[in-house]
Amino acid sequence: MNKNYYVAIMAGGIGSRFWPMSRTSYPKQFLDILNTGKSLLQWTFERYASFIPQENIYIVASEEYTGLIKEQLPELLQDNIVEEPSRKNTAPCIAYISFKLMQKNPEAALIVAPSDHIILDTETFRNISLKALDFVSHLKAFVTLGIKPTHPNTGYGYIQHDMLAVADSVYKVKVFTEKPELEMAKSFLASGDFLWNGGIFIWQVKNIIKAFELYQPEMFELFDSEKENLNTGNEREAINRIYPLCTNISIDFAIMEKADNVYVIPSSFGWSDLGTWNSAYDNLEKDYLGNAVSAENVIVIDSTKCMVAAPKNKLLVLQGLDDMIVVDTEDVLMICSKNKEQEIKEYVAEVKRSKGDTYL
Repeated sequence: MNKNYYVAIMAGGIGSRFWPMSRTSYPKQFLDILNTGKSLLQWTFERYASFIPQENIYIVASEEYTGLIKEQLPELLQDNIVEEPSRKNTAPCIAYISFKLMQKNPEAALIVAPSDHIILDTETFRNISLKALDFVSHLKAFVTLGIKPTHPNTGYGYIQHDMLAVADSVYKVKVFTEKPELEMAKSFLASGDFLWNGGIFIWQVKNIIKAFELYQPEMFELFDSEKENLNTGNEREAINRIYPLCTNISIDFAIMEKADNVYVIPSSFGWSDLGTWNSAYDNLEKDYLGNAVSAENVIVIDSTKCMVAAPKNKLLVLQGLDDMIVVDTEDVLMICSKNKEQEIKEYVAEVKRSKGDTYL
């Protein structure tokens, strides 16, 4: 394994679209949503540990999740848990880990990845990731893994690329596009030069730091002024000074959409971002009536195409439901139509308005 290769797994999100199972205190990356025996974070860690030195794997998350990370990944070095004092989107957390690694190893090549994705073909994923790491180690380039679309999905951002490869399966990015309407998504699919934005990025840390200096100079100055304190006993204090001053912005808006040296590798490795209950439904086994049941104690009668999740110790009997999401927890039961799943965030907001934070 190459000692200059690193990965930062971002595990700070709260997964509100998986409410009520995903809670602020125990969000979806720490859950076994698909009944596999392992959490999404554990699967992600294992996936990277197969080709990245374990001591080079970092988890970046809100400090409130440190206990959960230690519990689920006891093999992870304590120093490899990078604690954010507050949620500020992906650009500040990437600046943080990049400056931290730059102080340790100026030749570091880094994969930045979400903690809650499903990847079924791990061998292809490994080969593509190593290809990307090799590419950025020789060129001042940023690479993202673009997922070959299988249908006109309106829940993903898209990446348009040149049709002529600059290297083996590596293409120059033309433009990043936000989540489209259905007709636009259909035209993207038909054109053949659009990919889903999987949110996995690869670069050398020295080059992403230069990009922060160019495109986000204020954020660059904040981290640059405290870089000597990183990887020392003064790091926590330094980060507590920096974070409140950082802009809340994604890496896509902060740098990727501005930089002119961004490349994409079209990829197909059984990917899902597992962002919604419908994506969980797509990835679970179904019974003969199309019901996906992520529970051990459920009886389904005269019901079709439902997504059902429930705790082990509770019996659920469902009759006469079609195309519904049913999620039962110890203190919340949610039943909603599958075609209304994008509105779950609004339901959570309504719960907060009427009931406070008790059920969040």
